Formats: sequence, C-alpha cells, structure tokens
Amino acid sequence: MKIENYIAQLLYRYQCVTVPGFGAFLTEIHSAQLNESTNSFFPPKKSISFNSHLKNNDGLLANHIAHAEKTSYGFAVSAIAFEVVSWKKTLEENGVISLKNIGEIRLNSEKNIIFTPNDQTNYLASSFGLSPFVSPIVKKENFEKKIKEIEEREPVALYENDEERSSNSFLKYAAILVLGLGITGSIGYPLYQNQIATKTLIVESAVQKKVQNKIQEATFFIQSPLPAVTLSVDSAKVEVAAEKAMSYHIMAGAYRSEQNARKAYNQLIKDGFKARMLGENKHGLFPVLYGSYATMAEAEKAQKEIQKGENPDAWILVETL
Repeated sequence: MKIENYIAQLLYRYQCVTVPGFGAFLTEIHSAQLNESTNSFFPPKKSISFNSHLKNNDGLLANHIAHAEKTSYGFAVSAIAFEVVSWKKTLEENGVISLKNIGEIRLNSEKNIIFTPNDQTNYLASSFGLSPFVSPIVKKENFEKKIKEIEEREPVALYENDEERSSNSFLKYAAILVLGLGITGSIGYPLYQNQIATKTLIVESAVQKKVQNKIQEATFFIQSPLPAVTLSVDSAKVEVAAEKAMSYHIMAGAYRSEQNARKAYNQLIKDGFKARMLGENKHGLFPVLYGSYATMAEAEKAQKEIQKGENPDAWILVETL
C-alpha cells in the first residue's frame, strides 16, 4: 500500500500528518511573494517540513486509510507499520526514499534524516490553479516623451462648457494612446484601455454632479417622523459568536473510548486548562483539546508551552468547530 498518496491528501486539510513509528509531516502557510530582481510573482503556498521525533499514532492517517480503503482501523494500522518497515529498509540500503508529490527523505553521514520537500506541489487549497508568473518590465519613458511632444504642438481651444472640454480632452488622449499602440506594442493596449476608463469616469462624474445639484435644490418635510429605533444586543449571543471564531485548537489526543476521553478531559480541567471534549467524529474517535484560540499566533504560543511541559506531541488543528 502506497501510503504517501493518503498523506498527500491529508496535507491539503491538516497542518500535521503523523506516520506512526516514523515521523510527522508538518505544513506552514506562506503569503504571496514577489522577487523584484526577476519580476516573478509567487502565489500563497503551504510548505512541508518533517519532524522525525513525532511518532505517536494520533489516529488521523489510519482512520483516513480505513475509510478510503473500506477496511478496519486495525488493518490500516498494520498496513502503515508494514510500509514504515519498508521505508526504513530502503533508507538503510539506498540512503534515500522518494515520496510522490511530497519530497525525498535521505540519511546524512551521521545517520540523521534529511527531508527535501517537493516544491512543485502547493498544498494550500485556496491557491488551487494559481501558478508563478513573470511580469515584463514596463518601459514608459519614450511613450511619455511622445505624449509631451503632441501636447506642445496641439493648438489652444476654447470650450463653452465642462462637458465639451471633457469630451475633447477624451478624444485628445484617445488619439495619443492610438499612437502609443504603435510605439509600445502589447504594453500600449492596456494603457489605452485604462485611459478610456478614466476619461469615461470623468464625464460620468460631471453628469452625476449636475443631477445631484438638482436633487439638492428640493426640500423635503416629514410631517410625522417615526420614533427612533433602539436595538438591543444579546450579550450571550455575542459570546457564542466570539467562541465560534476560535478556529485554532491544540489537540491533546483522540480516543476510541468515550470513557477514556472523558477521563483525559477531566484531568486537563484539573490541571488548569480550558479543555474541550468534542463529540464522536466520522472516524469513531472522541477528540480532546487543550484549548481553542482566535489566532494562529496565540495557538502557537500555547502549543510551545504545552510541548515544553506537558505533551511534546501536541499539535494545532485549524478548523471551525
């Protein structure tokens, strides 16, 4: 069973996908980037890293495989264990394993695992279909110089009103931009389109201004004004809405037994955490959370403290519960 296919599927939805007995693949979101030296634009993306110290089974991968293969949870755990043995054997013999759409894992001279991610796959679902592109440099010096020469040669004309001035000015710029098409090629056409839109807005604004002036000349009287409306805000609903905005959760574990989950939840409450116990999920597990947070920064800060003193395997789930 090629479990890397299932790992790749989970990386689109989760920040941490653990392979029991081997390690965990972690994701981090990066915003869009611009390389000014090459005029290259890169869309937002999820980068992948690997942590060989996170080996405990959190049930995520096994449940996903069991659901996809329509088999039991125990069989999925056994299949993962068999694949891990195969990976370790390949590493010892060849020093490297390649995981499709994820990256390469190799051993260095000190027998430490080195992970090289596959940069061709973007696991950020919101960036689906977006790819890097290079924008050509726009050279407009010669074009502006040509416009200035035309303006200097143009005779001065008197206009009877603002509309005529705007209309003639629009025609002047349109003529200039037509000339620019012969100078700048593909660059001139977008500039021409932008100039048309700008001048059209100027004419429309002048018409709207006159209409507005006519409206303001009228005076309206309300004989029996309606009383002021007072809106009351239910503080309880506000608190519920605020709680729903807590989309970053630190996972303590997922238990197949509701009794064990309740026991873990009670212990976390005793330890001073604002713990939460969720209902049974689609995988038949009862998740228990250390707490929920409104921002990723708050969740990461709490995660570091928990990993240092309580549970080194605690990870962050990003989901609206």
